[in-house]
Amino acid sequence: MQKNVSTRSAEFLNQNPIINMDNIKNNPLADSLYQDPIWQLAKSDQKENPFSNEILQLLIFVRNINKTAFNTIEDKEACVPKIWNAKEHNPDRNLNGGGVMTVIRADHLEKSAVNFSCVWGPKYPAMEGEYANKPFAAAGVSLISHPRNPFAPIMHLNVRCIKVFGNDKTTTWIGGGADLTPMFPFEEDTELFHNAMKTVCERNSKVANYEKYKKWAEEYFYIPHRKEERGVGGIFFDFVKTENDSDLSLLLDVGQYSARAYAEILSRRIEMPYDESLVEKHHYWRGRYAEFNLVYDRGTKFGLMTGGNHEAIFCSLPPQVKW
Repeated sequence: MQKNVSTRSAEFLNQNPIINMDNIKNNPLADSLYQDPIWQLAKSDQKENPFSNEILQLLIFVRNINKTAFNTIEDKEACVPKIWNAKEHNPDRNLNGGGVMTVIRADHLEKSAVNFSCVWGPKYPAMEGEYANKPFAAAGVSLISHPRNPFAPIMHLNVRCIKVFGNDKTTTWIGGGADLTPMFPFEEDTELFHNAMKTVCERNSKVANYEKYKKWAEEYFYIPHRKEERGVGGIFFDFVKTENDSDLSLLLDVGQYSARAYAEILSRRIEMPYDESLVEKHHYWRGRYAEFNLVYDRGTKFGLMTGGNHEAIFCSLPPQVKW
């Protein structure tokens, strides 16, 4: 007998408990056998990746826990990986590394993606003037999910670590966050998601402040020309300076708590009945999301400025949209 989405979601939550930084190395979702394509990309042209194996494993885990959640919702291996090499994609940028796109186009998830990129090169794009044109490295996971059902919300997630190398020191910071964008907000879903993000910040109080990051999300995910927020918010943070790898636990928790919250929310909404009139409304409503990502989103701008894979960058756009 086929299990319904709610049952599968509950099994996902039971089989994937919250872990800490010291549990990552031996977790199967962190690729302890080093079989993921990202490991080869991390040694582009024999030049060693500036990021430690521990950081890469953390990001692999974040990517894989969300892939697992998506496959659970679909009840099959729905994620299709695609590897890209930075030098081949954009040789003029003289970048090393690359990434692995993982795209889903399936029954419940009309278009979702969990992408992992890791690039490094000689000139950091000038979004922060003091670091302009210095050698840099950037690694991160980005997620976008556009469910088919109009009652199921969009979720966006990004976690990233950036290093800029000076003559006498390396500056490292992290950024990212997660937010929820429902066409029909359900109070219980919003509360679940915000409570998850609050827990993330409480577990990482050394570098995170929930009220600050929640407000930052409200201000960041705002569409000025529409005079409205994009969705019900979440948390957003950027330029959080780190002193050691333990500070990166914030990225781990954003990834795993978001996966759990979203799986539970989708289990409530993904099989709700709807008609074609809602589909039409859904397509127009998605236009807000596309407008924000194309006009205001820092991740989109940064990805293009660093010579990233435009196919991966624009995975965030809805599969069908109308204006």
